[in-house]
Amino acid sequence: MRDDQQSLLTAGDDGRPASAGIRAPGRPSPERNGARRWARLRRHRRPLLVAAVVALLAQMAFAMVTTAVQQTPTIDEPVYVGTSVVYVREHSLRFNPEHPPLGKLIIATGTVLAHPRLEPGFRGDQGRLGRRLLYESGNDPWRVMFWARLPVMITTLLFGLVVFAFARDLIGAVGGLAALALYTFSPDLITNGSLATLDVPAAGFTVTAAWLMWRARRRPLPYLPLAGLASGAAVATKMSTLPAVPVLLALAAWSSWHAKGSAAPRSRRVAHALLASAGVAVVLVGVVWAAYLAVDPRLRWSAPANVPAVHGLRALLIDWLPFPDAYRDGMRIQFGFESATWHGYLFGRLYTGSLWYYLPAALLVKTPLGMSALWLCGALTLMAVPRLRAAVPYVLLPPAVLLAAAMQGSRDLGVRYAIFVPVFLAIAAACVLALRRRWSYAVTAALILFVAVSSLRTYPYYLPYSNEVFGGPAKTHLRLHDSNVDWGQDLGRLADRLHERYPDDRDVWLVYKGSGVPSWYGIHGRNPLKVPPSRVHGLLAVSDTSIAKAEGRLAELIRTSRAIDDVGHSVTIFRRP
Repeated sequence: MRDDQQSLLTAGDDGRPASAGIRAPGRPSPERNGARRWARLRRHRRPLLVAAVVALLAQMAFAMVTTAVQQTPTIDEPVYVGTSVVYVREHSLRFNPEHPPLGKLIIATGTVLAHPRLEPGFRGDQGRLGRRLLYESGNDPWRVMFWARLPVMITTLLFGLVVFAFARDLIGAVGGLAALALYTFSPDLITNGSLATLDVPAAGFTVTAAWLMWRARRRPLPYLPLAGLASGAAVATKMSTLPAVPVLLALAAWSSWHAKGSAAPRSRRVAHALLASAGVAVVLVGVVWAAYLAVDPRLRWSAPANVPAVHGLRALLIDWLPFPDAYRDGMRIQFGFESATWHGYLFGRLYTGSLWYYLPAALLVKTPLGMSALWLCGALTLMAVPRLRAAVPYVLLPPAVLLAAAMQGSRDLGVRYAIFVPVFLAIAAACVLALRRRWSYAVTAALILFVAVSSLRTYPYYLPYSNEVFGGPAKTHLRLHDSNVDWGQDLGRLADRLHERYPDDRDVWLVYKGSGVPSWYGIHGRNPLKVPPSRVHGLLAVSDTSIAKAEGRLAELIRTSRAIDDVGHSVTIFRRP
């Protein structure tokens, strides 16, 4: 009996020692402590989420701003900046008609704050216009370019919020953070988001339209008109987004069909779907017209002399588009570019024409390894998980159609032609978390960390980035050229390097590919291709794209010189005896 009493004192009903169920007065149980900690975390979840979003966008903003202030104008930027000034001051559409106005109007919100000097009525070509504005009118190119780039940087950050919101709608807040992290650490998005160009705004408006279409599945009335605005903004920014228009219109119809539900009569669902698609199309066309009217309310337009004749299906497409004449003539110019013969460079091979697999290969080189892995896994998860399959047309179909169209192009000049891929696939990559397994969270976090490290290591040389398999930014010029590596962005850095390391070298020879004016930055280099090779001695600075395309005299000069320095991974300095 004494033994039984002792056992009752030492063990509870479940076999645990009785003391385990007794706690000292005033001490809460571990379970209650855990519940309180979880409740406290849930109470602070929103502030923590906001802090994480702000931190990711802040690091991207820092990377873009500090990169922008170090880079001289790339080849395309002076054209867009000069055109934006003419838009605001002269309300004329005569410059850069091959691109619609909206992207340049975004740039103009910055140039008006710079107050650059430019005499009215300039009659040269658009390249000469950019040179006149930046270097021949008494302006400071550094200041003008910063203000021109700033609106694009801001819109890039805002589109990051769209990526976050789209992924959060699909996966939740953690998925939204994963997508935003991939977006903000993407070297290609940091590069192109810090330049006064049109690629990132066009991609951003397209993903915004797809997100709004997705939201319209539940509430079509508020979201479909907004989707039409975003779709029109994409088309009014860059014509390369036109192949996505049929996809977006079909998504508008499908969202309306889904919103009506199976209880509604089939005929009514069909009617509403067709009406929704037509309504989005009308809004889209209205936005394009509004962009042109914003520049010139009277739409004064005279077709330039260099507009090529277009025949066949292309001509039929242009004639049927309900857009202003300036837009349709711009399309004719674009088709003229596509009919021209261009030179490409891929994996050390210089070729004439284009390769259908160029863009996928270039993306393979210039995408961080962890990002590529998450893209693939996320796309497969998106198609495999039943509750996510409905999002496949909204997340994967637009970039697939745009990439297929871009792969048919004749200009193998850079992954910027496929910049929509990292935007959309950041959302797809976050879908890995839909598996809701511990390993999926751990693997996703590890790969995002790998992406972040790879991106931060290339700072501030994001433009020539390539991943570790292909040797990093220092080796990109061996595999790609043009806007993948050398877009004229390092003229200022070259001037600093020559001043700091080679102040006693008076003989400087320069082969520069870009829109900058070397003499403005203090580089008084001579052209080595205009004199016999025997007269070329001292320092020879050559843009890496020119090295990739070198032949004849330039190839001989490079072969008989010794590489001694590298500037921004885009310009090589040689010593020639």
